[in-house]
Amino acid sequence: MSNKEVKSALKNARDAIKNKEFKEALKHCKAALKLEKNNYNAWVFIGVAASELEQPDQAQTAYRKALELEPEQLLAWQGLANLYEKSDQTDFKAELPKVYQKLIELYESSDKTKCYEAIRKLADIFHMEKDYLQVARVWRRLIQLKEGEGANKAELLQLWQQMTCLLSDSMEDHDNETQQHLIAAFEKAMVLSDNVPGEDHRKLSADYLKCLSQVSPPLCFSLTHTQLQWGKKVFSQPPIVQVLPLKKMVTKYLFSTIIWVCSEDAGRCFSRLLELDPDSGLGHLGLGIRALEEGKCDDSIKYLAQGLKRMRSSLVGWCSLAQAQLKMHRYSDCATSCSQGTSNTSDANNDPVLVALKGRAYLQKGQVDQVLQVTSQLLVTLTYLFTQSPACGEYYFVLGRLYWDMGEESRRDRSKAHTHLLKAAKLDPYLGSVFCYLGHYYREVARDQGRARGCYKRAFELDSNDAESGAASVDLSMNEGDMDTALAVLQSVIQRATPGSAKWAWMRRGLYHLKVGQHPQACADLQAALRADPQDWVCWECLGEAYLNRRSFTSALKAFAKAQLLNPSSIYSLYQTAAIKQTLGKFKEAAAEYLQIIAQEDYVPALKGLGECLLSLARCLMEDYRDGGAIDLIQQAIQYLFRAVELRPDLSCLWKLLGDACTSVSTVAPNRARVVVPGPLAGLQPPDQGHLLNQGHTLRVGERCYGRALKLMPESSSLWYDLGLNYYHQACLPPCLQELEHNSVLLQLEKALQCVKKAIMLNSSNHSYWNALGVVALIAEMVGSYDTMDLFRHTTELRTHTEGVKGYAYWVCATLLDKSNRDSELYRYNIVQMNAVSAAQVALSKYTERIQTDPDAFVMLGFLNEHLQLKKQAVLAYQRCVCLEMDCVCLRVTVRLYFNTGQWEEAVHVYSSTPLEVLHDLAGLALWLIQSYEKALMVTSTEKEKAYILTSLALLQHRLGNMDSAKTLLFKCSMLKEPVPESLLCLCALGLVHGDSTLASAALTELLKQGRATGAAVEQRCLLTCTLLALQGNYSAVQREASRAVHSNPGNPSLWALLSRLVPQYYPRKAKRALLYSGVNQLACGRHSGEDRSRNALKTMQRAVLLCPDDPAVWAGLMAACHTENTACSLSGTTPGRRGLEQVLMAVVSEKGRSEVEQPLAQALEGWVLQQAVTGLTSGGQLEQAEALCSQVLSVSPEHPAVVLLLRQVQCEHLLLSSAGTALPASVLEQLSSAVSANHTSVAAWHWLAEVYRTQGLLVQAVMAYRQSLQLASQLDLHSGKMACLLRLALLALSPCMLKVPGDEWKELVLEATTEALKLGPSPVALLVQALLHFATKMSARETRRLLERLVYFSSQGYPETVACVARWYLLRHLHAKDDLELMDTLVDDAKASGDSRLLEFHTRLTSC
Repeated sequence: MSNKEVKSALKNARDAIKNKEFKEALKHCKAALKLEKNNYNAWVFIGVAASELEQPDQAQTAYRKALELEPEQLLAWQGLANLYEKSDQTDFKAELPKVYQKLIELYESSDKTKCYEAIRKLADIFHMEKDYLQVARVWRRLIQLKEGEGANKAELLQLWQQMTCLLSDSMEDHDNETQQHLIAAFEKAMVLSDNVPGEDHRKLSADYLKCLSQVSPPLCFSLTHTQLQWGKKVFSQPPIVQVLPLKKMVTKYLFSTIIWVCSEDAGRCFSRLLELDPDSGLGHLGLGIRALEEGKCDDSIKYLAQGLKRMRSSLVGWCSLAQAQLKMHRYSDCATSCSQGTSNTSDANNDPVLVALKGRAYLQKGQVDQVLQVTSQLLVTLTYLFTQSPACGEYYFVLGRLYWDMGEESRRDRSKAHTHLLKAAKLDPYLGSVFCYLGHYYREVARDQGRARGCYKRAFELDSNDAESGAASVDLSMNEGDMDTALAVLQSVIQRATPGSAKWAWMRRGLYHLKVGQHPQACADLQAALRADPQDWVCWECLGEAYLNRRSFTSALKAFAKAQLLNPSSIYSLYQTAAIKQTLGKFKEAAAEYLQIIAQEDYVPALKGLGECLLSLARCLMEDYRDGGAIDLIQQAIQYLFRAVELRPDLSCLWKLLGDACTSVSTVAPNRARVVVPGPLAGLQPPDQGHLLNQGHTLRVGERCYGRALKLMPESSSLWYDLGLNYYHQACLPPCLQELEHNSVLLQLEKALQCVKKAIMLNSSNHSYWNALGVVALIAEMVGSYDTMDLFRHTTELRTHTEGVKGYAYWVCATLLDKSNRDSELYRYNIVQMNAVSAAQVALSKYTERIQTDPDAFVMLGFLNEHLQLKKQAVLAYQRCVCLEMDCVCLRVTVRLYFNTGQWEEAVHVYSSTPLEVLHDLAGLALWLIQSYEKALMVTSTEKEKAYILTSLALLQHRLGNMDSAKTLLFKCSMLKEPVPESLLCLCALGLVHGDSTLASAALTELLKQGRATGAAVEQRCLLTCTLLALQGNYSAVQREASRAVHSNPGNPSLWALLSRLVPQYYPRKAKRALLYSGVNQLACGRHSGEDRSRNALKTMQRAVLLCPDDPAVWAGLMAACHTENTACSLSGTTPGRRGLEQVLMAVVSEKGRSEVEQPLAQALEGWVLQQAVTGLTSGGQLEQAEALCSQVLSVSPEHPAVVLLLRQVQCEHLLLSSAGTALPASVLEQLSSAVSANHTSVAAWHWLAEVYRTQGLLVQAVMAYRQSLQLASQLDLHSGKMACLLRLALLALSPCMLKVPGDEWKELVLEATTEALKLGPSPVALLVQALLHFATKMSARETRRLLERLVYFSSQGYPETVACVARWYLLRHLHAKDDLELMDTLVDDAKASGDSRLLEFHTRLTSC
């Protein structure tokens, strides 16, 4: 009913409007709006009625409301236009153009006639407002519509002509775009004109040329040669139509800026004018000024002279001629031209520019009186000019500049230079040179760097070709640290500079690049600067410095040589040349050039370099045993270095060089080491003479020099080391050369010892310091010092030393044999943290390879190999020892290793060769000869030995079927004071097998008293306990015991497998969850369908879902299994087949969790499922869905840090993919860091942040993130978290090592992380990283092969196959580089046995190459 009522009300309103009953219309419209408040027609009718009732505001409101409802309907826009057209309100008139523009859009597709009418109305409005640019745009749109409609030629011509009429008013005030529209309109009209030539066309062309002569210079200069040729064809009388406009344009050129005079268009215009009028003075003047700016002074003088013959009153011509003559050093002609200019030019009888040029010419000629006269004349002229033109800023500028050039006194007088320059700036704020000189004043006189910088900046903005102001602005910006502004200015100048120009900008940017270490860019910029001025010796020196920093010594030599050629008085160029030759080892040439420098002045760097060269030459002579010549050079070096020290006694390096020179005499024989030393240096009288010193006195002078150097730099390790060597050489002097106060050799050695220790404390990575400390290690060994092993280690780390290797191996073996020190600081540091066993094994392998007659070394090598599980190598070492020396200890150890490696016959053979009188021999042979056990029991000395023998006898009796005898022996063993776990384990198992729960329970109780189990013992105890409970009938406790063990060891797959077997058998109510446990076990082991189609985690979880469809944990397990399958497919290169299930499974888990699980567990499960779903969507490339999922959760729980972090991770992944290699902004990284910090208990979050930093190349920040995660894992006591942090940190640091990045910090970080990881427990990945580090740093070393072989051939110790596969890959590369074919074949056989097809393919490629 309401719809009919609305239509009825609107019909009544329409009828009322037709009948002009507008108030009734308003009533009907309001009735309609009560029923339907958003009715478009009702609001339009209200607008019409209100407009007729002279209620414009109400009408406008109604129309606006209708437009909000239907913005693309015509009625409201038409009504609004009618309202605005009738009204005189200012705001309505301002809105009318917008309404017309909208009507044009709507009419364009519906009613072209009304569209044209609206366009004309809009153009009229813009024309009345003098907005000519908008007039041009609107009229162009009208013409485009007409052209699209297919209008005829005459109509289009009329429209173009109308456009020229509309835009011809106030043409000089138009902007460039408006002028371009006007020129285009003229061109279009001329093209469409038919009557050629004709009166209409002639008038149009004349208007066009008149337009071109009045437009701005950039558009004026667009009149090309083609347009002029067109004018010649059209008109039969060219002087009137062509010459006059050309003259106007040439005049514009001459009085415009230099950039337009030098343009190609200007050149064509000048040439065309001369073609039409060969005697044109304007044409010759234009070509002359153009030639002057291009540096062609001869051509400029010729053209200007010809032009001035016709135009003798041209002030511009006389000034340009005088400037050209001044540049050509024709000073008399310049003065004459200035005089003629002032005499022939009535307007500039005393033109300041001409007067100034005349003064410069007189100054160059040396006519001082004339210069003073000209200066006085210039002052009088300017004073006169001020009275004639008091508002001319240029005159004030010339006077201010004159005062500035008159000297320091007039510059400081504020009433002169400063006042007049300020006045000029106020009168003419667009005169750039005024601001340039104001900048000079503020910088040099007022010392106001801020104002000076502002003035220079303003001057450069006004004239971008002003090199002086631009250079000064950049220099001040750099001095104030505003590098961004300075670089922006330089970049803008360089971008628009032509080759061979903008020298100042190129040079300054080059110096900036040189300062910040970007040497290739500095070289390129300085080369560009030299292309602008090849004779600038300062620029050549800067280029040489850039080459030198880039380590391009040959290029640097050439650059400094060029600078020296251009400026022979430059000491810096000569010094750098000498320094480079010194660096290249050309000491004689360098010394000769240093001598040239000090012949001119005592230049301390040259004296220092000369001393260094002489010392280097002396060392070369001493290596050739030419001691006499070496002493002469040392003496000269001391003399020159002492001259340098007298000038700069505060330089530690000079004292150090003096000490080196004095200490170097220790190499030669005492009778040859006699050196003349200056008196002040020797401390002898008289001080102005040299004194001949023997070897001892010279060494003591060196000692004092080192002491002075250490006073200046007490933390220099090299100075302490040099002083220690000096003390050592003094201790080695013959007694005849030692004075009474220095007669104690022990005192000198003690000083040397303390100095070298100090050097090592300051820098422990220098092998020379440790070699010098080798004697300290021997002394420490004699007294049993705590630091002995550490000292021995340092003597072997950086260089293999024979005695040091053996000493280090001895201390390592002794520490390992001492079982009581496992928790001591000594053991943790020297053995575990320093990886002592591997280091000693490698060093001892090198030792025994060279010295093959030392049985003790072979014994220690075998022990270390055995400790590293290298049993075959250990057997070989012990056999070598037995061959050198028949030792029963070596025989027993060899037999034990034979047993461990399964070589039983060899073990029995060796035991048979012993006298069988010692317990170890008898017990060992008893493994094969049972009757020897009784004899072994008789000679045992401890309870523990007896327990092991009884256990062995019990096992043998059980194997033979003697159950009672076995039980009796195990009872005897358990009754000992020190029962061993193995005997209790056997006794418990025996009781369980025979159904004796009492015996099994008693044995298990005693076994559990032995302490916490580790390794395989955990599974054994759990199995025994569960079996005993089942035997006792306590079936519910069986499942609890297995669950307790799984909870304590969640990463043990065997316990999960045991739990999955026990639950259905002993806890039927939860039998269905056995499949869940089994599936989790398979997930932990990484089993997927790619390995086994029938037995994998997905199949198991699918069965579990069928059995337990209401268990949310099962659905979560299925979700994890699907993700595992997708990941395995991605890694294998196949297409994942289970995409898009994340959100479905997540919804199922959420639904099941609300009804089946307690609230805390349900929330935890939902959080895990959300993370799993987002991870699956992200890995599948569905970033939008992942982001939407996170946003959906946040809409419900906005303060959820974990979900916020997930959202940030997804957004970061999306940003990384979209940026295509572009670095992330710092703000984004800050947001990611904040999101991670909010999840204060998430170790994985820090891992993710570190990986983001790594992808951005921010390795230091990645290291800090990993260290933060390690700290968090330690606080939470997460063993797996700490292990993961350390391994990730090691892998991060390994990447720079593999890329050969210089420096030791990454190598040290790898060793630190892997060592700490190995402290936490066995870690094959840590061992692999250590092996790869050796491969990257010492690829061909024996230690590299040993570490890789340990991972490949001993992977049965529980190493993952992936670790073994990677180790095989790098081991093959190592063996291929060593060309060891035999070991390569062995490796290939192992790969075949392991099914490593990737390595076999790699081997095939290597062999085919």
